[in-house]
Amino acid sequence: MNHDLNIPIDIVRSVIVIAETGSISKAADRLNLSQPALSSQLKRIQGILGCELFTRTANGSLLTEVGKLFVEQGRRIIEANDQILRIGGRTLRQEPTRLGINNLYIKEIFKCLSAEALSNVIIQGGNSGEIAKGLTEGYIDIGCFFASMELADQVSNMIVNEAEERFVWVRSKDFVLSPGAPIPLLSHPGNLTDSLMIRALTNKGIQYRIAFNSADNLARTAAAEAGIGITAFPARIDPSPLVCAREYYLPELAPLKSLLCVRQNFDAGTNLLEALSAQLFGDGARTKSGNKK
Repeated sequence: MNHDLNIPIDIVRSVIVIAETGSISKAADRLNLSQPALSSQLKRIQGILGCELFTRTANGSLLTEVGKLFVEQGRRIIEANDQILRIGGRTLRQEPTRLGINNLYIKEIFKCLSAEALSNVIIQGGNSGEIAKGLTEGYIDIGCFFASMELADQVSNMIVNEAEERFVWVRSKDFVLSPGAPIPLLSHPGNLTDSLMIRALTNKGIQYRIAFNSADNLARTAAAEAGIGITAFPARIDPSPLVCAREYYLPELAPLKSLLCVRQNFDAGTNLLEALSAQLFGDGARTKSGNKK
């Protein structure tokens, strides 16, 4: 038997952690390994496979197409390995659930989930595209986010609940728009909320300008509190200390579809999903049966 062609379980786990963290250094910290040791593991498995699993970029280590397939199959190997160990009565440490949440939903999550319920959950905030990508590539287990047609197509077989989310304009109490001036928008690059605001204004022929642009939702909220512009929030989320902007010249915003998804082959249990569904998808939600776990 050629042992060089066997895939070591510990290296499979290491590759999965590198994919999850996006960095060899962060993965080494989580695995309690030195960076040289982890790099050696990665070099070994790539030598066995004869191809690269990651591409190094300015933003970290990104999976290649082969790497994505490796992680997908690697999770199955880990799950099978752990099931075999349980046959002998071994009690294994439960792996944390990785929960991807659109930044606008972060406060809502802490309302519906206690610290105890989150004791074995890793929460990753991000925009909708990042969360959908995490689900499809396997480093996010459960995702709550807003869907465009493209994103919905990517995760169509992972959706367990969905609803229409109504959005409203929000501003500081002291915000005043000068007559005839373009509306100052507080923007989030690449975010679906941006498209929502811009489309509504453009359809009504209303001029606007980008007054603030940041992917950081807290920074965008701070800019709104400073009174330099307006932005949009889900209607049911309390925007305090901001207020809903009801000025006559602001057009109504179209709703976005919100999704609750579970990655394939992941056993999410019921408590976490029920809590998320009740808080984020209670009114107007439609549960989809037949999700493939």
